[in-house]
Amino acid sequence: MAQDLKDTLNLPQTNFPMRGNLVEREPKRINHWKKIGLYDQIQAKNSGGASFILHDGPPFTNGDLHLGHALNKTLKDTILRYKWMAGYNAPYIPGWDSHGLPIEHKVSRELQDSGRTDYTPLEVRKACAKFADKYRVIQSEQFERLGVTADWANEYWTIHPEYEAAELETFANFVEQGLVYRSKKPVYWSIPCATALAEAEIEYKDHTSISIFVKLRLSEAARAKLDLPDEDSSILIWTTTPWTLPANLAVSVHPNIEYSAIKTAAHGTLIVATPLLDSVVAECKLEGVETVATFLGAQLEKLEARHPFIDRPSPILLAEYVTTESGTGCVHTAPGHGLDDYITGINNGLEVYCPLDDKGCYVDDGQVPASLVGLSVLETGDGKPSAANLGVLRIIAENGSLIAKKKIKHSYPHCWRSKTPVVFRAMDQWFIALDKKGDRARALESLDNVNFIPSWGKNRICAAVENRPDWCISRQRTWGVPIPAFYDEDGGAYMDADVIRAISQKVSQTGTNLWFEQTAAEILDGIELPADWPSPDQLKCGTDTLDVWIDSGSSHRAVLQKRPNLKWPADLYLEGSDQHRGWFQSSLWTSVIADKAAPYKNLLTHGFIVKEDGTKLSKSDGAARPLNEWIEGYGADIIRLWICSQDYRGDVPVSNKIVKNVANNYRNLRNTLRFQIGNLHDFDSAKYAVPLDQLNALDKWVLHELGLLVRKVTEAYEAYEFHRAFKDFIDPFVANTLSATYHDVLKDRLYTRSPNDPLRRSSQTAIHIIFSVFTRLIAPLVPFTADEAWSYAQNDSDFGDQPIALTDWPVVDPAWDDSETAADIRELRNFLSTQLNDRLEALRQQKAIGQSLDAKAVITGSLSNADFARLKKYEADLPELFILSEVSLIESPEASELKIEVAHADGVRCPRSWRWVPELVETEAWGAVSPRCAEALKSI
Repeated sequence: MAQDLKDTLNLPQTNFPMRGNLVEREPKRINHWKKIGLYDQIQAKNSGGASFILHDGPPFTNGDLHLGHALNKTLKDTILRYKWMAGYNAPYIPGWDSHGLPIEHKVSRELQDSGRTDYTPLEVRKACAKFADKYRVIQSEQFERLGVTADWANEYWTIHPEYEAAELETFANFVEQGLVYRSKKPVYWSIPCATALAEAEIEYKDHTSISIFVKLRLSEAARAKLDLPDEDSSILIWTTTPWTLPANLAVSVHPNIEYSAIKTAAHGTLIVATPLLDSVVAECKLEGVETVATFLGAQLEKLEARHPFIDRPSPILLAEYVTTESGTGCVHTAPGHGLDDYITGINNGLEVYCPLDDKGCYVDDGQVPASLVGLSVLETGDGKPSAANLGVLRIIAENGSLIAKKKIKHSYPHCWRSKTPVVFRAMDQWFIALDKKGDRARALESLDNVNFIPSWGKNRICAAVENRPDWCISRQRTWGVPIPAFYDEDGGAYMDADVIRAISQKVSQTGTNLWFEQTAAEILDGIELPADWPSPDQLKCGTDTLDVWIDSGSSHRAVLQKRPNLKWPADLYLEGSDQHRGWFQSSLWTSVIADKAAPYKNLLTHGFIVKEDGTKLSKSDGAARPLNEWIEGYGADIIRLWICSQDYRGDVPVSNKIVKNVANNYRNLRNTLRFQIGNLHDFDSAKYAVPLDQLNALDKWVLHELGLLVRKVTEAYEAYEFHRAFKDFIDPFVANTLSATYHDVLKDRLYTRSPNDPLRRSSQTAIHIIFSVFTRLIAPLVPFTADEAWSYAQNDSDFGDQPIALTDWPVVDPAWDDSETAADIRELRNFLSTQLNDRLEALRQQKAIGQSLDAKAVITGSLSNADFARLKKYEADLPELFILSEVSLIESPEASELKIEVAHADGVRCPRSWRWVPELVETEAWGAVSPRCAEALKSI
């Protein structure tokens, strides 16, 4: 009999699976989206909408994707899915960055491992192109697996000829303005990678160095001018790079700092800055110290000191950058190994001297001591000094110039690829002048018109722009866009804007990079050259390539300005916070120089993926495993939901524990969708929808709450605060408003009343609206699940007639707004939680009842009491709202406070609804049931 009665209930009916089984089901949905051309359908639908351009920063194609890629692309895809549903014309062109050191480094290693040593530059370039294309395909598939919807057929790529042509065209603009120049200046140099590096390719890490105090003896004339009779009189310098001493050409002092000449017991007379005197005495363990004279730095100008171990002068020069924060206040100056030193040297006519080769070894130039020739300056970062440092220390220790030494730990620039300390090395390089035409000021001014999310991003990029030296744009690499310069037999360089533009047109017309396969004469054939150039057959191509940040930094001109379905400037750039020194900044410079404005209106920054304790990810604990392993473990929607539930503006923690917690949130969300789809199985809104003003109070309440949800979630999406949309609004709506309240209360009316009962149809009307709205609200976050649920709601199968991505973003129906009813229902539910639940729990503990339907409540009060008056207003709804079998209200005008009693319900329990009623009535087919159930059974 019980089984028969169960069959009479209106239980949910749907094929929508309880378990997501995302790993298996998501790829099928991707194939379906491809089959129906979903991206193209979205663009066609929104072709007349307002424009929104999110310009994709191109990831590097040198390996599988990781969680950092997932963070970036999920945020972009979530934004665009929202914009598309909101009706925006928002084409999304994904990009790829494929030139430069990381790929060439890997390819060169592969060629070396194969035993090849005779490979040509052309072979390297072809191998790099093949390698880059391999990972372009792999990464695009992995992004699609994540659910990223984009115009994959029309992606941009920094190695496409049309892209390179646009890059050369941009570079011609720089040349035309006279901003590109060649100079021997100190640049960051990576010894293992044998190339110059840009600021964005530098990482600062702690490094252990040897700091030394070294004395440079004063000439007889200098001693006489300073009235220092001691023949052993010296100026004392301090440095943390002993290997640069062979390049020392001067000592710099500040003109307005006071300096003291101190007589010592063991090292003669030493000149140091007076404010540093005590620390120098302590660190050098000087004894018998006596100050014999003081003078301003200006009085030391042009006095001659002698190099500590090379027979040449090291004059004392003035420099405003000298400080008394550390050292001796007397700065070792090597114009070939530091930017400040370089400027001081240029201002005083010194040679830009750098006795190192590309491998970081001292060269035999007739000045470097024979014992140092061939020694490497490279330090491995393990705390051991380089061979060059040891060699220099040996010399100055033997000749008595070394006063003291010790190891110090400090922040030092490292190569982003080899992870080794870089050196500052002067060599002929190409630069872009950033101050010559007021571009730095213009760049800073243009940032005032950019909206930064979060706001601190402005300070970060402004600081990077303010402090950036002229842009070193040449790289000693094979794989990249060649610098469009030509050289004669004597090394003279030739560069012209019109010639570069003509070459750009050739690249675009031929679809090839001419440099890689043609001679200078072939490249210049048919191009009119300036009158002062040699003939083409007397010229040769250079071997340097452009900095890859010129490549990616030109994307706004190569993509946004060239494609008719896009526009410039972009509405949004979205990348990691490291790009304030990278792509954000390189794009800004190319745009300000070429177009006199910033290339973006909004700049959104996210942090990095870190371990749960905030430390860096490591492969040993599994957190740094490839993205595809995370997706195979959880499914893309759960990974996306984890990302969108985090405040990405800071670093984003990850662990299996964190993702598993999000998986629980996901299950709640999926169960909510399944409950709603299942309870709409017999609902045709065209036939059965109840007018909104006639809905039951509980249904009016939930629609009012839905309206609040739509407003709050939309506001959060507009602010790109997806973590707020989910954590603050969507998840609580699922857990509290729906699961713990609305759905729980509804089960009785949905399951036990007759199918066409007005109360049941009222709730189905509300559920139908909620499902339609709620599923669209979550679609940008969990697109696979939302689309799946939408499909099952249409025809109870995997793929419906209309993908959810083609629907419109929900808006609030004014008819949902019923603040009075909503406030009443909230207060009644609050009454349940504060006044009834503890009493009911006590009955359970006493084993007087099992479930709440076993209980009744008797509430006595006066209508002058607001709580009792509210209870009276909704008296008929109270048993259902409180999920009790009976709620009796006794009006007592004398009662000043409510009297609440709970007990086991009277009567007998209905075997169909499980409610206790005074008596059961017999039915012909199903036996004795409650009167209400008997009426429901008549309709079957």
